[in-house]
Amino acid sequence: MRGGSPVATEPEQVFREDLTEVAARVRKGLEAEIAESDQELPPREATADRIGRAAQEERARVLEAGARGLEKLAAGREDDIDEDEYFGVEAIVLLEGRPAILVQGQDFPPQPGDWAVLDGQRTGIRDSLARVGRVEVTGHPSFDWLGTGFLVAPDVVMTNRHVAAEFGRADGSGGFVFRDGMTARVDTAEEFDAPESDAFEFAVTGIIGIHQVVDMALLRVTPTAGGGGALPTPLRISGAEPPELFGRPVYVVGYPARDGRRNEPQAMSRIFMDIYDVKRLQPGTVTGIRPDGSMGHDCSTLGGNSGSPVLDLTDHTVIGLHFGGRFRSGNFAVPLFRLTDDPLLKRAAVNFV
Repeated sequence: MRGGSPVATEPEQVFREDLTEVAARVRKGLEAEIAESDQELPPREATADRIGRAAQEERARVLEAGARGLEKLAAGREDDIDEDEYFGVEAIVLLEGRPAILVQGQDFPPQPGDWAVLDGQRTGIRDSLARVGRVEVTGHPSFDWLGTGFLVAPDVVMTNRHVAAEFGRADGSGGFVFRDGMTARVDTAEEFDAPESDAFEFAVTGIIGIHQVVDMALLRVTPTAGGGGALPTPLRISGAEPPELFGRPVYVVGYPARDGRRNEPQAMSRIFMDIYDVKRLQPGTVTGIRPDGSMGHDCSTLGGNSGSPVLDLTDHTVIGLHFGGRFRSGNFAVPLFRLTDDPLLKRAAVNFV
């Protein structure tokens, strides 16, 4: 089928169930939305309030066209799919096949279809959510926050080199220091419609190292004055390549930001409903090891996901460090299971298992 989204768009590959069943579920969901549209729903239960009634009606039109397209695909009538139906099929793939789920209260709502499996992994996913935060800065001339980071040792956060380079620099003697007038912190809350709080913040007290080969940096952290005590235990980092890596279910946790330079605006709007800069749970699959040694995945990510963990849905170990993506191509991560002997990670006592 024609491609056009920043993630996988082949519905036969994305959905394990019959496409007519997907179409029926989409229509059932639309009926429920119409029945509830006149109710006064709180934001935590109805993010549709955020996009407005007109956008809701347009979304229903697009998804109904997509349901017709799925039925034509299931009947072997791909040549009969018109542009509206193709657009709708792609929207269904993005919204259901590779969703970007809003996190609220360090939890997430139940999902339909194939990703209903997330509910059975809720405890492990919630543990992961609590150990991932937004990398925020003061003193930067352009940004208040830069990307995502996650705990990999008792007082160590991992993020991308290109994130840390915005507030850190080499000191000329082999170490790294903050740029003049800048500080950084990691906030594990920053959720949609959540009150401001410093109870989930870690202060960045130093830069352990910025990797010279892969897009990685390690930061020393400590609880802030209002942080409520000790840091959470770190995430477990996989020390061996998982079996059957290609197609393995994974999830990313991070803070996708609007990224119109590299992604098509309509695709972004369909996936993220124009809500950015807050914590998301983004499931998908591993697409393999690329010729350059990076690991590919097809989770729906944007620029603010830089530094996000890619976690194995089976055991919630981190198998990759997300560092970027390319429109209509895929997303890329550092395969951490190949770095067990890396000197920087050894020096920081990263929690390999």
